[in-house]
Amino acid sequence: MTSFLRACGLSELEEDTPKRVELDGTPVSVVMTEGEVFAINDICSHANVSLSEGEVEDCQIECWLHGSAFDLRTGKPSGLPATRPVPVYPVKIEGDDVLVSLTQES
Repeated sequence: MTSFLRACGLSELEEDTPKRVELDGTPVSVVMTEGEVFAINDICSHANVSLSEGEVEDCQIECWLHGSAFDLRTGKPSGLPATRPVPVYPVKIEGDDVLVSLTQES
């Protein structure tokens, strides 16, 4: 059975503004965009920097350091220099709670 942890309140999220949280020692970026909430590992697969400091556009989060963008649905990079995906996690909303499972979707 998949277990979910409370990441934050839905009311704490701003459209296209990543929110960094730590769940059981795992850094996660929670993003509300295009009417959905996504959770993606907060560490860029190319350089060990926080993705939540980057910008969100077209359901992608961009690493602020070198410009690689990662799809919030799949974790796959859309271009160089990153070549490896980052983990994405299942999300469910219960009331105002954003719940995230650290079981990877990809």
